[in-house]
Amino acid sequence: MQVTADRLTVTGKTGVADGVVALELARPDGSRLPDWEPGAHVDVTLPSGHTRQYSLCGDRWDPHRYRIAVLREVDGRGGSAQVHDTLRAGDQVILGGPRNDFAMVPAARYVFVAGGIGITPLLPMIDQAERVGADWELLYGGRRRASMAFLDELARFGARIRVVPQDEAGLLPLDEVLGRPRTDTVVYCCGPAPLLAAVERTVAAAGWERRRLRTERFTADEPPPPVRDEPFELELARSGIRVVVPPRLSVLDAARRAGATTLSSCEKGICGTCETTVLDGVPDHRDSILADHERAAGDCMFPCVSRAATDRLVLDL
Repeated sequence: MQVTADRLTVTGKTGVADGVVALELARPDGSRLPDWEPGAHVDVTLPSGHTRQYSLCGDRWDPHRYRIAVLREVDGRGGSAQVHDTLRAGDQVILGGPRNDFAMVPAARYVFVAGGIGITPLLPMIDQAERVGADWELLYGGRRRASMAFLDELARFGARIRVVPQDEAGLLPLDEVLGRPRTDTVVYCCGPAPLLAAVERTVAAAGWERRRLRTERFTADEPPPPVRDEPFELELARSGIRVVVPPRLSVLDAARRAGATTLSSCEKGICGTCETTVLDGVPDHRDSILADHERAAGDCMFPCVSRAATDRLVLDL
């Protein structure tokens, strides 16, 4: 997949909760940025070379400015620490995207469930639901009220918002909100793995249609064993180069060693940055992004984690 890259300037940096800063990004010349839809994210390459994926959480009707929010990850790989400690207004970053693996579908009613920084992709969805006149409610949990970002922006929605800091009120009341299935409602959930697992259990037990739940993950699902352990041939269609991928080498690393330039971020199969078109062969999907019908189509894959189910795989790289 070809990536649109842009050099943007940090025009603002604001603390929006304990351990969370919001960045405003714009082109140096102030020109229009690519349009985006609720649920979209961008890949941000920092001055250090770290590339990280962040949800767009600003006003999608502002054509000249993007907003992202970054949680300081104590046990992270250094990207969030750089954003918090050294990135300043006037610095420049490289931006890829936007892309959307968490698209908002039309519905008469929405239930939004957020855990911590998982509120970010839901903010534009709430705005969209308001604009089209859909019914909606938000269930928003966090460890402490002070650590929960954008509470001031959400306060104007009154009773539609249920804020549940764990140290004050315990866990989110999922059974109360999701205990009765509805055919006019779509549930969007973003947050840490335990929250997503709890939401999935709740909707399954209540009998919701599977397609009524849409999730975005911070951590990858435990992948199944690979379809095959044997080496396979990888062909990079744009250059015609062919290489053999051994069992313990990722397709992404094999492609890079062969000279392909492929942007990636999480390298765990959860962010979608490295999505690549499959031209021939059958991929062994090991990501946490694609739906069942997308896996069955076999026309794309995430080479950071996915492999080949056939002797040969041809990618649009």
